[in-house]
This record gives sequence, structure tokens and C-alpha cells, in this order.
Amino acid sequence: MTITMWQETDNKLYRKFRFADFSEAFAFMTRVAMLAEKADHHPTWTNTWNTVEIWLCSHDAGNTITDRDRRLAAAIDKLVA
Repeated sequence: MTITMWQETDNKLYRKFRFADFSEAFAFMTRVAMLAEKADHHPTWTNTWNTVEIWLCSHDAGNTITDRDRRLAAAIDKLVA
């Protein structure tokens, strides 16, 4: 997996994840979905084959980055540590 760190851009936290194949990427997305559902904080994301891109911002706070986004990003990081 290629590791990139979260970047702040356009009032969003952004990170790209690359995996060996689609199955690994999809399994990661499933784990993120469970975290997001538990936190009631759902990301904007895309998946193309082995790549998952995630954007986090708090829509109810005016589409900006909040501690809620940082907590979810940290939880996501633990999935790939």
C-alpha cells in the first residue's frame, strides 16, 4: 500500500490510499464505512480499482474541517497502521 498523509485543501481533509488490488481496497472501504456509521460522520470518497480517495469535512459546520473530521481521520489511519 502507498502511504500518503492527510492534506488540508479546500476546507477538507484529503488522503489517497493505494492497495494491492480491488479486493483490498474494497475491504478497507468496508472497514471505513463501519467507523463512519458508528461516528455518524460520512466521508465523500471514490474508489477506482486499487485506489481509494477520501475527503472529510463537516457539512453542518459550514463545510469546514472540525475536530470531528480529525477524529475520523485518526480512526481511519489506525486501519492502515
